Amino acid sequence: MKKIGIVTDSNSGIFQAEGKKDGIYVIPMPFYVNGKMFLEEISMNQEEFYERLKEKNTEVKTSQPTPETVMNVWNDLLKEYDEIVHIPMSSGLSGSLQTARMLSQEEAYEGKVFVVDNQRISITLKESVYQAKALAERGYEGKEIAEILTRDKFKSSIYIMLDTLDYLAKGGRLTPAAAAIGKVLRIKPVLSIQGEKLDAFGKARNFRQGKSLMVKTILKEWNERFQGEKLKIAFAYTEDLDAEMELVDEAKKEIPEAFQNQDNLFIDLLSLSIACHIGPGAVAIGISNIPKELVDGQ
Repeated sequence: MKKIGIVTDSNSGIFQAEGKKDGIYVIPMPFYVNGKMFLEEISMNQEEFYERLKEKNTEVKTSQPTPETVMNVWNDLLKEYDEIVHIPMSSGLSGSLQTARMLSQEEAYEGKVFVVDNQRISITLKESVYQAKALAERGYEGKEIAEILTRDKFKSSIYIMLDTLDYLAKGGRLTPAAAAIGKVLRIKPVLSIQGEKLDAFGKARNFRQGKSLMVKTILKEWNERFQGEKLKIAFAYTEDLDAEMELVDEAKKEIPEAFQNQDNLFIDLLSLSIACHIGPGAVAIGISNIPKELVDGQ
């Protein structure tokens, strides 16, 4: 049986310590605060980031790992592993996947490194990473794991409610005028991620309304869009755990079957490179399928 190394980036929400414990190799995504580059958990942690974010005139932006960073990780792993499955964030949300795919075509990595674009991020990306690890433990080779994850790439959804529109405006994803109107009207936007697209999904007047909208939408998808699939539910947030736990409690009441037979329930902090775009106080809920190859009895 081949020894398979699993690589992802910090947008998966897998922290360095967690990755080391579980045998997952996590490339930190760089981000900039007032023009200075930081790496999550290496040169800045979550608490420090939000303190800086609250300072007046703080500017944040994101980037992607350098080719040298990616190749150094691969080179080190190929001393220990026969093959690598590399699962970065969705190609629709970052150029890091295209860079990794281009690098994988070099002679040193051809047939050894398999770059997966299953168009996920955050909690659904994290689930894919652990699925890749489980498939490797069942004896699947790198190419087979990549094919399974790619086959199922559209079988996931995330809904995110933002506390403020300010950071979308700062990042150029919303005009300052629209953000100002939203603030006056106290609108809490709900965004969706399905496949490679980040789209506006709905608007809520308050947290309670937005929470209900997201949970009812997930329930509808659970019963209709993904009917017949084995699914896993997960949650993520920026800074405010109490708000996220209110969303978890709502989901437990409305979708109790989603919490049955859960080996581990993800309730994760969103990575800082995501928080740069959506700010503090965001809450998210997501579902993703479990590949048939990992369903017991198959």
